Amino acid sequence: MQIPNYSKLWRSEHPTTKEEQIMIDFSLTLEQRMLQSKARNFALRDIKPIVQIIEESDNPEIEPWDFCQSIFRKGAELGFTSLLLPTKYGGLGGKCIDIVLVLEELGAADVSIACSYFNLTAAMSLFVTRAGTSEQQERILSHVRSGEPHLFSAAESEPNVATSDLFCPIPDANIGIKTFAQRDGDAYVLNGKKSSLVTNAGIADAYFIIARTALDKPLGESMSIFYVPANTPGLKFGERTQMIGWKPSHHAPIHLDNVRIPAKNLLGQEGEAAKLLMLLPEVAIGLAASYVGLARAAYEYALDYAKKRVSWGRPIIEHQAVALKLADMMINTQAARLTVWEAANTADTNPQLAAMVKAPAAKTFAVDVAIKNAQTAVEILGGYGVTKESQAGKFLNDAFIGYSCDFTREVLRLGLVNCL
Repeated sequence: MQIPNYSKLWRSEHPTTKEEQIMIDFSLTLEQRMLQSKARNFALRDIKPIVQIIEESDNPEIEPWDFCQSIFRKGAELGFTSLLLPTKYGGLGGKCIDIVLVLEELGAADVSIACSYFNLTAAMSLFVTRAGTSEQQERILSHVRSGEPHLFSAAESEPNVATSDLFCPIPDANIGIKTFAQRDGDAYVLNGKKSSLVTNAGIADAYFIIARTALDKPLGESMSIFYVPANTPGLKFGERTQMIGWKPSHHAPIHLDNVRIPAKNLLGQEGEAAKLLMLLPEVAIGLAASYVGLARAAYEYALDYAKKRVSWGRPIIEHQAVALKLADMMINTQAARLTVWEAANTADTNPQLAAMVKAPAAKTFAVDVAIKNAQTAVEILGGYGVTKESQAGKFLNDAFIGYSCDFTREVLRLGLVNCL
């Protein structure tokens, strides 16, 4: 059995000959404007000063989480990690567009903090409500009501296995992840390694780990998801991975050495991971929103510089070559934002369509725009654009990480082709 062909299912329910009409009101409610303002104030007051400290430090041994933990706690208190949770779990019962508004503001201050700490935790919390049993929902999300923030992590890729193998349709048991979960009575014993790119590895309170429950079956039949608390014996972590950007984030490898967890920590049934992952388009949409924030920040930074920098006796914004670049940056940012907003609307009305089409489209486009805007900012700043004195280089490094984060743009776009 192969990984279920969700594209065929989507096409059968949405024939290409039928034009679908989607009505979207782009005006924000008063509550949404207030939420947006709250997120912007938090980003400017709390995130930006900490990011500056981390960015200006030349100490490779600096631990960003030591600085960011207080930011995460404050953001959680403001409801940013529980915004999508239904009120019965202590959440705010918000829609996907609500978290999108928040993440754009946080992403404008620092995209790595928005993606790593807030988007991932908010999305995985929502995932528990969709994939978990009633007992799992009460147990795993109990911290929401208690007011004690929990940072989540999700581990998929492995040192020699690309995450894109999750999309491989070939029914070959030798293809895919090798981390193995052996059933042992009323427990599972996990063994294996996860790559050095696992977000929040080593600092999270709990992990959602993807493992095989049968090594003689294709990935689509044997891939399962397990909830593993951070204090579980045998769960070990490697050194923090140094990346070209995302300096405030924390990524590291995971080693699972006879990690024993109760069987009740399996989410869904054995072999259901591929299906369950389709329940969460919010991950890619939230990442896309964060990158719209980065694209906006690069544009605003270049615009401010162009108004102040003088060449030939006048601000360079008055030179047509610079003005046209800024116009393109603004247009691209607006286009990316609208793509993300439509994806968010679809996530609330048609989650399957959002997961198959809208979310990957929004993610790839928003990241492309962020990369382009960051590159243009470097160009507009000229010589200053390639110095550490300016933020243009930071924007570019941060933007390029999004290219492969949560699957590469090529894999996502190839997936889109199957839905056409």
